[in-house]
Amino acid sequence: MQNRFLYFPSAEWPSAKMLEYENMKLWQATAADYQGLIAASDAPAPNGTIVLFHGNGGTALDRGFYLEPLMELGFRVILAEYPKYGGRPGKVGEKPFVTAGLETVRIAYEQYKEPLYLVGESLGCGVAAAVAKQTSAPIAGIILITPWDTLASVAKSLFPFLPVQLVLTDKYDSIENLKSFKNKISVIGAERDEILPIKHAINLYNALPEGRKRMWIIKGAGHNDWPMHADASLFKEMTDFVKVDKN
Repeated sequence: MQNRFLYFPSAEWPSAKMLEYENMKLWQATAADYQGLIAASDAPAPNGTIVLFHGNGGTALDRGFYLEPLMELGFRVILAEYPKYGGRPGKVGEKPFVTAGLETVRIAYEQYKEPLYLVGESLGCGVAAAVAKQTSAPIAGIILITPWDTLASVAKSLFPFLPVQLVLTDKYDSIENLKSFKNKISVIGAERDEILPIKHAINLYNALPEGRKRMWIIKGAGHNDWPMHADASLFKEMTDFVKVDKN
């Protein structure tokens, strides 16, 4: 029951034609698997590397809209892909997603060094928070876009008359996973989020340690159309807040 409302994987492996159209390439690929997608052309990344975990619908290939604004700000962007999504082998679930995310971050750190940032989108915020807690790689900052506080809290909102604790095998407790994070966190909520009511983003923000957080609420935006309401200034502000000074 949990998996039916939480995960919507796509089994389609990105074809050469799809990748060319999106100006992307597979990252850390073998004949049978890959870790994610990256821009087809390498570019200078003076501000570091971002590993981005997308939401529960679509695939990393659908998140090309992140590349231009973040790369223009001087970041390298890795669009991490989940097991069972984008043709990758494996199973859906918090444990396999976080395990895959830890491997992606490990490789990214070994290859590109510091600074390394995490960005989460929707369910990907839960993955990013868990990865941040468990990884041995230094995470310079985190950006959470349309996040939730805990999966149990969201499930209670969606299914108030069901004993959700009995059907949930995944937790995605971002409050717990981020309570000890020492660096800065940007939180971005959508004012009219119809899938994850903004109260969940606010609950998470309020639970984060004081002095290392900032929140933006995108006026008029819903859960999936927020990029249409966001401009370059938002991307700059949310990355500037977490960005470390390399001088």
